[in-house]
Amino acid sequence: MADYKKSSVHCHSTMCDGKNTLQEMASAACAKGLTTLGFTGHSYTQRDREYCMSPSRTAQYKATIAKLKTEYKGKVDILCGIEWDLLSEDKRTGYDYWIGSAHHLYGKNTGKYYEIDFRPQDLHDCIYDDFDGDPLAAVEAYFAEVEKVAAMGPDILAHIDLIKKLNAAGEFFDEESPRYKAAALKALNAAKEHGCLLEVNTGGVYRGYRKDFYPGPWLLGEWQKMGGKVIITSDAHDVDSLTFGFDEAAAAVKAAGFKSVEVLTINGFETQEL
Repeated sequence: MADYKKSSVHCHSTMCDGKNTLQEMASAACAKGLTTLGFTGHSYTQRDREYCMSPSRTAQYKATIAKLKTEYKGKVDILCGIEWDLLSEDKRTGYDYWIGSAHHLYGKNTGKYYEIDFRPQDLHDCIYDDFDGDPLAAVEAYFAEVEKVAAMGPDILAHIDLIKKLNAAGEFFDEESPRYKAAALKALNAAKEHGCLLEVNTGGVYRGYRKDFYPGPWLLGEWQKMGGKVIITSDAHDVDSLTFGFDEAAAAVKAAGFKSVEVLTINGFETQEL
């Protein structure tokens, strides 16, 4: 089995918005023959309690993972990570690694924080109430958020083009628009400048939102031209998706011109030739 299929390091549980417990995820990872399982619960923010861990739950999360590390020692290496974005109020220290991401846009007119990847109505309201009906202005604001996250130097930069999640049929904006591509490239350049490792995330495909991964083929090709590095992740929210689409993602990575992918192990990131 290829090493990239043995390491799943963007994973959620019932501690945040996942469907399975930490224990169930660990058991499934062991049964599937994984060598590394990395948990990345959504970091606490009072701005969004819908899917983020509370401070008390964060403490429980860390304690439970510490026990699982011992329980599964010699079977599967378990890492305690965190998915952190600009609204997060938890520290990024005290974890084995951290994933940086952007999920929200701030509305200058309403003062609201909108989740751009959950309810289509929220994205619609964000565009029309706070970006004057200009969807590409919202796109530009989103990629500007990604730039800020990239500048903080996360171990892994998550789903760089998540803004497209609810836009599979072009309902909100044109992903071929020069403005869209310019904003995406700015974020990509920031990621390169700060030495980010970009994930190729299969979660949107697993959950039926998209037919392409994050990032899509064009953006992935641009990243390859920049000499960037990638890691394959599933953004798993249940046991069935731990390594969903990894072979297809590897094929997309190879088609974009990459010769290798990074794999996270208990000893850190390792390069695997494709």
